[in-house]
Amino acid sequence: MKNNPAQYLNPDIIQQVARLDLKAKFIVEGFIAGLHRSPFHGFSTEFSEHRKYNLGDEIKAIDWGVYAKTDKYYIRRYQAETNLECYLIVDMSESMGYRYQETSVTKLEYATYLAAAMGYLMIKQQDPVGLITFDTRIRDYMGCRSKRDHLISILSALSRNKPGGQTDFEQAIIHASGLIRHRGLVVVFSDLLDDPARVIRGINNLRFRGHEVIVFHILDAAEVDFPFKGMTIFEDVESDAQVQVDPDIVREGYQEQVNALIETYRSECRNADVDYVQITTSTPFDKALLEFLMRRERRC
Repeated sequence: MKNNPAQYLNPDIIQQVARLDLKAKFIVEGFIAGLHRSPFHGFSTEFSEHRKYNLGDEIKAIDWGVYAKTDKYYIRRYQAETNLECYLIVDMSESMGYRYQETSVTKLEYATYLAAAMGYLMIKQQDPVGLITFDTRIRDYMGCRSKRDHLISILSALSRNKPGGQTDFEQAIIHASGLIRHRGLVVVFSDLLDDPARVIRGINNLRFRGHEVIVFHILDAAEVDFPFKGMTIFEDVESDAQVQVDPDIVREGYQEQVNALIETYRSECRNADVDYVQITTSTPFDKALLEFLMRRERRC
């Protein structure tokens, strides 16, 4: 009889894992159902087993069933060709715990739901998936496996972690890259609120080691739109530094700096051949998953 990782958890954690498992399944199943109704129908639930036809590919490899539905040429790939090790790297630092409105989710909750859904999706495709979480250091490391029990272990790690600690993106990512033994796909979830030069060096380290990289830059909508009114005290959650300002006076300058930061990350990632996705916690999960699917398809 196989051991179930959940049996070693206390009841509260088991309940958290069950909720996260259900949430991941709900997101993925709804997403897949949406694909069948969308222009991306050709990807379907077996998207990882197809790739676009390229000049020189054998005609007999074309999947004519997909062609009939999409009017586009795809060829079916064998299992050995499609298996891809994927590591989900999640930022657990204190700033990831921010949310502007009580009705929304924190950045960490959003990253957790999205990472869980991607893990569910990868294992559904029989692709091995692993997990690394960090703040100034590595909190969790779980190697790649493609079994259902392994997904439960990943969900357990995601469920029990709380935001805390400062961010040292560069050192954490360099340490993480040293733990990943084989070249594969690395998906990073972070608000990237660190020195941009250090962030880029960390990302470049992953590319230097031969990994394909997708970065999900997750921000709260308030961090982008700056909707605050009246004299407001702003506190850096990672250093406790405070400043009191009139948002109407600083809004334009603040938004210019945020937009410049986003453009810096987008440009540097493009130069490093890294896929960069900037999203807010108000972004529907199916849209975020579609971004992942499209970028993974481009990487395959």
